[in-house]
Amino acid sequence: MRYILFLLLFLSSLQATKINDVSSIVGVRENQIIGYSLVVGLKKTGDGTTSKFTLQSIANMLKAMNIDMNPIDIKSKNVAAVVVTATMKPFARQGDKFDVTVSSIGDAKSLEGGTLLMTPLKGVDGKIYALAQGSISIGGRNERGSGAESHPTTGVVFNGGFIEREINTDLFHKDYATLSLKESGFKNAVAVQKAINAYYNTQVAVALDSRSIRLKRPANRSMIEFLAEVQEIDMDYKPKDKIIINERTGTIVAGVDIELKPVVLTQGDITIKIVEQNKVSQPKGSLSVDKDMVIGVNENEVYTKTGTTTVANLVRSLQKLGATPKDIISILEAMKSVGSISADLEVM
Repeated sequence: MRYILFLLLFLSSLQATKINDVSSIVGVRENQIIGYSLVVGLKKTGDGTTSKFTLQSIANMLKAMNIDMNPIDIKSKNVAAVVVTATMKPFARQGDKFDVTVSSIGDAKSLEGGTLLMTPLKGVDGKIYALAQGSISIGGRNERGSGAESHPTTGVVFNGGFIEREINTDLFHKDYATLSLKESGFKNAVAVQKAINAYYNTQVAVALDSRSIRLKRPANRSMIEFLAEVQEIDMDYKPKDKIIINERTGTIVAGVDIELKPVVLTQGDITIKIVEQNKVSQPKGSLSVDKDMVIGVNENEVYTKTGTTTVANLVRSLQKLGATPKDIISILEAMKSVGSISADLEVM
């Protein structure tokens, strides 16, 4: 029998939080870089002769070392072609080290024990921003002793990347900066504006839209000092109601007070009607879930106290009626589509 895991987030309508937790500074961001290379030193677990691009890459590498070979004559199984990916942190400087992820793109069986050859890592503009090289770790094994490897065709070179080209982001000499809310909302944008202006007792922030807040640096502070202070300012923040569903694991995460409109629903063998009442009925043969919710099993009705019809109560009642995780997820998706649930529904 499968069970559904339903997690309730007990959130008040307004929360005190720091501006840094709900926003980011426009222009201060990570950057993705990527490269192609070879992993050598494998124990006959590399690409086979069917991966022709690997053989060609080996031949090209040897040719750069003044060794001319035809790719057809190369029979080594100790080499694998890989894609190398990494993330450059904001304000990364020349010589900074970082981790890189190495992933096989051929038919290699394992990268365990391999060494990544020097790899240029490029940005979307085609320029080289970093180099990577080093021994690959695949993270051990899933089981004790000689158990299966965790995921042998993907590994990490810890501190194997080196920054060669910096991405210049000059904040110090700027007079203006822009905050971007992680979740858009006019109410929250205005709340950020009011909190910043109240802290400085002057008009230094203005909400441009539901996500962007423009900041003007005070004359007596540098931009770095100003942004450091702004990020630590407390504000009243109203999180957006959201229901997150993981269909693979049968997990539902939702706020405990997300309301839904009374509705009649049918899913497979289950047909129920949700009825709001000032005083909750308790017909014969009913099942009391709590003082605010009763399931009329014979009538196929769920009685809830007015104002307490929530997603949490619905899921609990469906579980009592024997609904499977798949049934409950399908019901929530259908109720969202007809407008019975106003919260955002995110399916993973």
